[in-house]
Amino acid sequence: MKFAVKIMAGCVWTLGRSAVIAALAFLCVGASSAQTLYKYRGDDGEWIYTDRKPAAAKSVEIRQLESTFVAPQFSVSHDMLGRTIEFFAHNDFYAPIEVRLEFLEITGVEYPHPDQVLRWVIDPRSDQLLLNLDILEGAAAPHVEVQYEYLPGDPTAPHRPDVQYLVPYAAGRDFPVTQAYPDAYTHQSLDSVYAVDIAMPVGTNVLAARSGTVFEVASDNYRGGLDMLRDSENANVVRIVHDDGTLAVYAHLNWNSIRVKPGDRVKAGQYIADSGNTGFTSGPHLHFAVQRNAGLKIESLPVVFKGAGSGGVVPATGSLLTAYP
Repeated sequence: MKFAVKIMAGCVWTLGRSAVIAALAFLCVGASSAQTLYKYRGDDGEWIYTDRKPAAAKSVEIRQLESTFVAPQFSVSHDMLGRTIEFFAHNDFYAPIEVRLEFLEITGVEYPHPDQVLRWVIDPRSDQLLLNLDILEGAAAPHVEVQYEYLPGDPTAPHRPDVQYLVPYAAGRDFPVTQAYPDAYTHQSLDSVYAVDIAMPVGTNVLAARSGTVFEVASDNYRGGLDMLRDSENANVVRIVHDDGTLAVYAHLNWNSIRVKPGDRVKAGQYIADSGNTGFTSGPHLHFAVQRNAGLKIESLPVVFKGAGSGGVVPATGSLLTAYP
């Protein structure tokens, strides 16, 4: 008996790379082409890595680099067990993945039960049987076409708005907030409306605002600028899943400065990378956001930072944000 099963992936995960960090097409990202890297000392002696040649006369090292970052994979596959087609999910990420199946065509094979919800949450680093479909008696050439879409995060995970986050840099330092809710110069999509942009020099230590597990890293980009089509795929990023299932993103990080890898368990206040100016950005800053999977769509969440004593601080555009231990 001949049969055909066609499975097509439909990526929905952009991990917050909207107008601000459109670089993070998390599950669909491909290898970047070679870029020219300029390495030189900034005015304060810090190392700067960029695709933009410095305007002033400086001692510059020029390199040609290839991207080496390989994203983890999520996939749906099938197998035959006698006259039964089995559909499996494979999750390579250190975060749960929500997946939805949609059957486009079924010939000679039983349909899923109409009451069955074709959505599952796949545990981190695991394989899971999704469903079985039996081939109908007398079917000469069974044919199935199915597509799937997926997104990191468990949509049932609760968000605790009372949780205070550490300001993501060293205690005692303060930097200006250049964009925060309700201002939305570039934070205009659901996944970034509550994101916070903090201006800081390239090379500033970025610390984890909350404990969790690293599940995505992009570390070898060094291009930045205001061309969304060109620059949006070039932000360096660390993404962390917290114990309550929410997701944190730290973006625009400096080239080759990230000190964590997927699977690492990090504590609040742990050094994870240096700030930078990579991706779709008008100047050196850190883009920080807390997000959740709201059912195959990413939404950003309000953030309260730890202030003096036990008080909390809601970031506001134009204010100085001071870090407390």
